[in-house]
Amino acid sequence: MSAPRTITVAAIQAAFSKDLQANLELVAGHVRAAAADGAQVILPPELFQGPYFCREEKEDWFRAAYPADEHPAVARMSALAKELGVVIPTSIFEREGNHYYNSLVLIDADGSALGTYRKSHIPDGPGYEEKFYFRPGNTGFRVWNTRFGRLGVGICWDQWFPECARAMTLMGAEILFYPTAIGSEPEEPDLETSAMWQRAMVGHAVHNVIPVVAANRIGNEDGQTFYGHSFIADHRGELVAEVGDTETGHILATFDLDAIHLARASFGFFRDRRPELYGELTKSV
Repeated sequence: MSAPRTITVAAIQAAFSKDLQANLELVAGHVRAAAADGAQVILPPELFQGPYFCREEKEDWFRAAYPADEHPAVARMSALAKELGVVIPTSIFEREGNHYYNSLVLIDADGSALGTYRKSHIPDGPGYEEKFYFRPGNTGFRVWNTRFGRLGVGICWDQWFPECARAMTLMGAEILFYPTAIGSEPEEPDLETSAMWQRAMVGHAVHNVIPVVAANRIGNEDGQTFYGHSFIADHRGELVAEVGDTETGHILATFDLDAIHLARASFGFFRDRRPELYGELTKSV
């Protein structure tokens, strides 16, 4: 019998400033620490190059966007991935001509960029004015074969949509990763969504029989507080690693991908699917 096919994953949680280079070096330090602990795939939070600028609509922030292949974060994480032999899903503000996207470049363990995913679901509300900055993604959902496994990635608001997780699992993803920037609701100061946020993604883990990794930021940015609670859930929905609302650092978990594959088969969710009955899901309401 062959040895188990295992993968060790990590999520980074941190607060970020307006200093691009300082943020890149902060994340690089956490990547190094996670790699030293055995992590093979290391997930930083969404848009870690600076503050979460989508709190309000200011045209100057468009200056922070770069083409994916020229982005400073991609260059820094690519060099680091090659040096350490790790995979780094890298969230960026992408510019393509006159179009702007909330994107992610999947960097493999040799430092190569395997491709770009552009956020499919774009929120629009107080404190999360993303439609001012980003077009809805045009890549479709993406799944990549990396050195350590086949990975699917959604970005923040994508994590609330079960269709995204199910599509990536149907495409063969073995683990789902969600870089995130979520916290307080400026217009509803008494609304605390951290538990609901976790439950939504734990649901993806359960009904797809797949581990889920979520990396969030922390800190107060001009009155908006990001609540952290980054976590890793296993394929049964158990939280196997988690941090609170103020901790900086990384969390890790190791999974046996072959054992999870067998568990997914035995649950029968994919055996018993009835796609011919799901036409309502493709209708615009």
